[in-house]
Parts: sequence; structure tokens; C-alpha cells
Amino acid sequence: MLDLTPRQIQILRALIEEFISKAEPVGSDTIDKKYAIGVSPATIRNEMIRLTEQGYLAKSHSSAGRTPTPQAMKLYVNELMKEKELTVADEVTAKEKVWKNRQQIQGLLRQIAVVMADKAHALSITSIDKNELFYAGYANLLKLPEFDDRDVTKCVFELIEEVSMLEEIFSHGSSENQVKVVYGPELGNKFLAPLGIIHTTFEAGGHQCRVAVLGSSRFDYPYIIPFMKYIRVLVKELVE
Repeated sequence: MLDLTPRQIQILRALIEEFISKAEPVGSDTIDKKYAIGVSPATIRNEMIRLTEQGYLAKSHSSAGRTPTPQAMKLYVNELMKEKELTVADEVTAKEKVWKNRQQIQGLLRQIAVVMADKAHALSITSIDKNELFYAGYANLLKLPEFDDRDVTKCVFELIEEVSMLEEIFSHGSSENQVKVVYGPELGNKFLAPLGIIHTTFEAGGHQCRVAVLGSSRFDYPYIIPFMKYIRVLVKELVE
């Protein structure tokens, strides 16, 4: 964040959180009215122009507002957001839903897919040793405005059917974080632009396990990322 001033960081965080909430390009007037930035709309507008020039924002073709780029979203996930602390109820409920499958890794990962799809309101994919895939939550995509576009939905469904593409996604990026994030524009297909993917890979019971959720880039990251971290720990505890 060395290239961003504290005010730019404040504006960028506000714009990302507004975009996640509304699924629409965000204008300077909205930030001025809803967030206590402490400067005029004109100053906010000028800072948004600078953030666009620096690659953090993209200008919308349909309005005067801006949307965050993958560069901005990754900055938000890695440095700007504060992870939520999971409640005891969150942890107990997840454990109860997978408990009966604890003796069998395939059944466990299949049920983990169901749990993750429900929590993320997205499509979930889990895999074991790269050769067994489990899916849950297809219908969740159809509830999101980004997937009203048939071309977008078609490309996402084609993506998850192509094992080599899934392998590329799971290996994408150099982040050392336990949980990684990939965005559609990084995959080289314009129809995947609205897509966000959160995924993790770990060893459990002698198996390589993978858990991912695919959906809008507007995930509730402060909740989903710590929940996925908990799932990693839970699977290891149940099978080892």
C-alpha cells in the first residue's frame, strides 16, 4: 500500500464495501453521503480518478461510478478488511452437519461442499487427490445479479467442467495465505469478469484436499475466509 495515501485507502475501502453491498458502480456522491470521509465530493472524485490511474478502480461503461479491480479486491482481502470471529454456533453447526461422514473422507468432503455452498451462497467444489470432485450450490449462482447474463453463467459452468481449468485456478497466484482468492479477469475470459473464487488446499489423513467456492466477486470475505480456515482445521481433526 506504499503508493496509497491514508485518504485513498479510506475511499477505496468505502467503495469496495459499497460495491459488495449493492452490486453497482459506486460514485463519489454515494461515498460522500454514506461514509464519513471528511472531504468534499469533488475531492473524493479526484481521488477516485487517481485510484483508477493506479489500477485499483475501473470506470463503468453504464454510469459515472467506478468498480474495484482484482488488484483492489486483493488489497482489501489481504490488508484492508478485518476478519470476523466465528461464533460457537457457526462452528458447532458446521461440525454437526458433517459429523456422520467423519469416518469416510469422500463422504466428508461431499458434505463439506454442501456446507460451504450454504455459507457462501455460492457454488462449492471440493476434491480429494485431484481425481474426485464434489459440487453443491448450482442454484445459488442463479440468485446473483451477475449471473443474469447467460454468457457469464455458461462460461462458469464450462469452467467447472474442465478439470485442467480447475487445476489452473487452484494453483493460481503466489500468495502464501492458507486461503487464496482468484478473480475472473485473471483467467483471460471477458465473460468471467464478475467471478470470484475463494479456495484452499491442505493435507488431511494422507490425502490432498481442496475446498473452493465460486460466485460473485462480492463475497462476504470477512466471514467466508475465516470460515474456510475453520473447515481446514475441522477436516484435519476428523480424519487424522
